[in-house]
Amino acid sequence: MDSPMSGPQDTAKDLANKPVDYLISAMKATLGSVPVAGSFLAELVGTLVPQQRVDRLVKFSLELEARMSSLDREMVRAKLSDENFTDLFEETATHAVRAVSEERKQYLAALLVNGIDATKISYIESKHLLRLLGELNDIEIIWLRFYLDRSRDGDTEFRNKHADTLTIIPPTIGADQSTRDKYTIGQSYKNHLADLGLLNPVYKKKSFNSNMPEFDSNGRMVVSYYELTGLGAMLLRQISLDVDDPV
Repeated sequence: MDSPMSGPQDTAKDLANKPVDYLISAMKATLGSVPVAGSFLAELVGTLVPQQRVDRLVKFSLELEARMSSLDREMVRAKLSDENFTDLFEETATHAVRAVSEERKQYLAALLVNGIDATKISYIESKHLLRLLGELNDIEIIWLRFYLDRSRDGDTEFRNKHADTLTIIPPTIGADQSTRDKYTIGQSYKNHLADLGLLNPVYKKKSFNSNMPEFDSNGRMVVSYYELTGLGAMLLRQISLDVDDPV
């Protein structure tokens, strides 16, 4: 017979190989012991993730609880009776179930906690940002954060940490396929961020005195550089990436 689990950390580590019915009961017991956020998440377990690995929800709950520790608990409990907030909470938890990386769980917990204060951002706005976050992979989020500070010597620690991701060399005629592929996928990340309105492309001009854009061999305007949009800055702020500390 399985021995009782000692706490949320043990549960998060041991749940992976348990049967689904065991997972659900263990999750309910464990989440119910986490103050404030846990009891609400425990109520969702049976219907939200009955057929999935739910250890991700445990880890999300722990991250959420850490971020909620500085908030007034009575205020948070009051929010849990607001159907607009619980709708946002449930949708965020659904995203957390699919979140593989620890960074993604942190982004989700930050967005939810930062959305608690409805005087700063409405629940509808938080849900819109949540959907935008769901459109992005973790590398695209790193690229978005890169454009927070475009100065030559800015964000050195962040750029050094993510140098492998952020170093994209335009391929020359003799470049190997790996270099070409990395450049192509890197450009696609930026294009996607621009398509979502998170980055703004600034197009290259034919000459210094000309307003005519330069076109490439495929007839597309050549992008000179990208700028972070107000929406992009807002998303970074709500997932707590608008800071100098590296992710």
